Amino acid sequence: MDLFDKCERRSLADEARDKGIYPYFHALESRQDTVVQMEGKRRIMLGSNNYLGLTTDPAVMEAGRLALERYGTGCSGSRFLNGTLEMHLELEAELAGFLHKDQAVCFSTGFQSNLGIISALIGTRDYVICDRENHASIYDGCKLSYGKMLRYRHSDMADLERKLAQVPQGSGCLIVTDGVFSMGGDIANLPEIVRLARAYGARVMVDDAHGLGVIGQGGRGTASHFGLEDQVDIIMGTFSKSLASLGGFMVASSRVADYVRHTSRPFIFSASIPPVACAVALEALRQLRKRPELVDRLASLAAYARNGLQARGLPVRPSTTPIVPIYTYDTIATLVKAKALYEAGVYVNPVLPPATPEGECLLRTSYMASHTEALLDEAMDIIAAVLLPKA
Repeated sequence: MDLFDKCERRSLADEARDKGIYPYFHALESRQDTVVQMEGKRRIMLGSNNYLGLTTDPAVMEAGRLALERYGTGCSGSRFLNGTLEMHLELEAELAGFLHKDQAVCFSTGFQSNLGIISALIGTRDYVICDRENHASIYDGCKLSYGKMLRYRHSDMADLERKLAQVPQGSGCLIVTDGVFSMGGDIANLPEIVRLARAYGARVMVDDAHGLGVIGQGGRGTASHFGLEDQVDIIMGTFSKSLASLGGFMVASSRVADYVRHTSRPFIFSASIPPVACAVALEALRQLRKRPELVDRLASLAAYARNGLQARGLPVRPSTTPIVPIYTYDTIATLVKAKALYEAGVYVNPVLPPATPEGECLLRTSYMASHTEALLDEAMDIIAAVLLPKA
């Protein structure tokens, strides 16, 4: 068989293109904001992870401009060698302080962070146990490691305990969970995960890509939300969501951070975060520290949208975060509805298998602290007009 035979087979992407409902790679012609210009038309943006609205914040943009003038466009090397800026160390120190851990390690992308952390820590005789709805980067980090991965049913603590019981005595074990699940918007049952981890001698890692800046005291994430910062061993996060930039990080004890820093191949063999991205993330973090009211505003707007969608009769999946999914169930029907909303002026993300189980497709809506109630009312009226059956 020729290697490229798989490329010639018809796919869902081909079918969607044929039907005119292909949903991907729409091109922005403006800033990432609450309202965008996309392919020649105004669209209300309900598909961004820019939770705090900081991508257009003047102080954040100015920090990026100054870094470009001072440091140039890139570091042209890994953190191990010539690629560490003083600003990288400053960002790591402030992240560790904000999240109440000893040290931070910054990676060039969020995806790379999970690859780098998990593959460094999970050795030949170790086990990593994952929630089935964890992010793809966690799964790939497990594949890159030399250990064994076990999966438990989503948020099923009894199943987690069954998996923990399978880990042989003498093996190391890491439980990895999303803090806020990126598609459903639900929050991990961290108190029970921590309890089981302590009972079975496991460690806990939380991917807080969608929790940082969203929940917890002052936006400190899932561990803070439950008052368990001292019980979670590793917190991973990204700069591409609430912190309006690009990159990722981990915070942990000094010894764990130092071990990852010296053994993680994705960290050692990648160029460091460019100066502009580093400066933007650092200033966004400082804005979060100075303006915790942004987190409260985000929660208020998310509740406003959730209640408004429900009041209009839309089948909303329960959540308490700025990720509010609308059930659409069937794959093709979901693509048709996403296309209709796009044409009507609202951008949302269709979520299809394998990101959801078969028959549980969603339209993922997400909200920013910079939205207004009036704009959300406009968007929700459009969504109701498009999705609900006509009388």
